[in-house]
Amino acid sequence: MNMETWNSRTEQLIGADKVKILQEIDVLVCVLGGVGAYAAEMLCRAGIGKLTIVDGDAVTSSNRNRQLLATTSTQGKRKAGLMAQRLKDINPQIELIVVDEYLKNERVEAILDYNYDYVVDAIDTLSPKVFFIIKALKCRFKLVSSMGAGGKFDPSLVEANDISKSHGCKLAFYIRKRLQKFDIRSGFTAVFSPEPVDKERKMIVEGELNKKSTVGTISYMPAVFGCFCASVVIRNLISENAITDSI
Repeated sequence: MNMETWNSRTEQLIGADKVKILQEIDVLVCVLGGVGAYAAEMLCRAGIGKLTIVDGDAVTSSNRNRQLLATTSTQGKRKAGLMAQRLKDINPQIELIVVDEYLKNERVEAILDYNYDYVVDAIDTLSPKVFFIIKALKCRFKLVSSMGAGGKFDPSLVEANDISKSHGCKLAFYIRKRLQKFDIRSGFTAVFSPEPVDKERKMIVEGELNKKSTVGTISYMPAVFGCFCASVVIRNLISENAITDSI
């Protein structure tokens, strides 16, 4: 093993054969906010060979407390472009497809019309998220979906399990309820926390696309959720101790 390569520590842990598997893996990450950007970066640092990254948003000042891409120097810049540049700085050999747009209806179907090895859903609004999940499952993709990191404070409570086993998370509850109308009750991994959310930390907002309210968020929780998502992808693809989706 060449100890001078950038991913030599990964190879030391999982072996050269599994590093090679990761180099041949193709993953879709949608979107690149507090959770998705961390998921994309952890996948890249692990040596994933190809990523499709999707986000139609730009960095705002309120992103800086929790989002990987948000700094004073990146404010106002497009997240998809920033993420692409960052991933290329980590691994210049990574293959990237960059989609700088909000996904709606037929565009979701177009993005999913591809042979991904895994799909990461980090969409944070209910209706677009449910639509994306339904379409991804219809395409029979392996899927990990992040539930709500907002309002959570204790990272030790975060879990990764089949959506049917999620509990104590309002977003997961609403997603399960909507999916049941399409006879979907299981079949993908949810990253969630059952930690109760203080209702007083919820605030009604105006002028935000697909969002009627926000809840307070601490810096490390979206990062933890993103790392969990990346872990699910990697372990399911290369590890004997994988989290098995109930399909």
